Amino acid sequence: MNRRKKYLLLRHVKIHNANAFSSPLTIGFPAMTAWLGAMHALERKLRQHEVLSGIHLKKLAVSCHDFDLQTYKGPGDYVNSVIITANPLRKKGASFERPPFIEEARVHLNVSLLIEIEGLALSSLSTFTEKTAETLMGMKIAGGDILDFLPIQDPMESTSTRNSRILLVDEENERDVHRAIRSLMPGYVLVERRQLLEQKQEELRQQDALKAMLDLLALHYEYDDEQDSWSLQPRKEKGWLVPIVTGFKGLTPLGHVANQRDANTLHRFAEPVLTLGEFKMAHRFQDIDEMMWQYQYDADKDLYVCVNESNEGED
Repeated sequence: MNRRKKYLLLRHVKIHNANAFSSPLTIGFPAMTAWLGAMHALERKLRQHEVLSGIHLKKLAVSCHDFDLQTYKGPGDYVNSVIITANPLRKKGASFERPPFIEEARVHLNVSLLIEIEGLALSSLSTFTEKTAETLMGMKIAGGDILDFLPIQDPMESTSTRNSRILLVDEENERDVHRAIRSLMPGYVLVERRQLLEQKQEELRQQDALKAMLDLLALHYEYDDEQDSWSLQPRKEKGWLVPIVTGFKGLTPLGHVANQRDANTLHRFAEPVLTLGEFKMAHRFQDIDEMMWQYQYDADKDLYVCVNESNEGED
């Protein structure tokens, strides 16, 4: 008998005002560190219950159904402006003034999450679904508030495919695998295309990853003398390619600094790791692990990153 893996499927999670400043250079889909951080936070809260103390949320896939970036582009504007919230006026002498603020890019999201679970006994499924639903309503994801998600059903009690639920998947059963993948439709699943970026660097013979990324993402127009018009040229690389943040790179040795928040924990300065990603429709995947993200620590390179096992080849 094959051992079946357990997955938590959270369908149509509506998130309000998530952080869209994924790095100092990009505004858009929240960084993968935010999604895996939410998964880790959920695990820690669930393990406080004695029955669930042995569970481990190992990997995660994100399928985006709706993306509403809070920006504005007026008539004749060349660039978009970030829509920010207004702070209350404060009194200054006989007049009022607007207090200083930090500009924040926000996004409203509708996503489905597929999370691999380890250490969950079948006898604890009902407790797990109940406590997960309670915990999620008091959490944030990527700094945004969770407004709603479809009810979580115990697989032993319901066979509905329209609700959030626990999936029991036999990886050697093609039907089980396809059922789990189709549960993320309709939506775009984010995967990593780091190898494509590395290939571009080798092609351009340069170490500057940012220049290689801009070359891959740039849109080029060509002028047609006969038509007296400009036409957009298709990119050489197919797919919906986007810059994404997958973790952090340590800049200084581990140690202690003055006035650090936690005096018992080693500290180091770090910078975001920016790489290339791609949004792909869920039905294009043949293996669940191709969609999944997990933590990885590279001590030799001081990298704290989220990695994805997607197939780098074209379909």
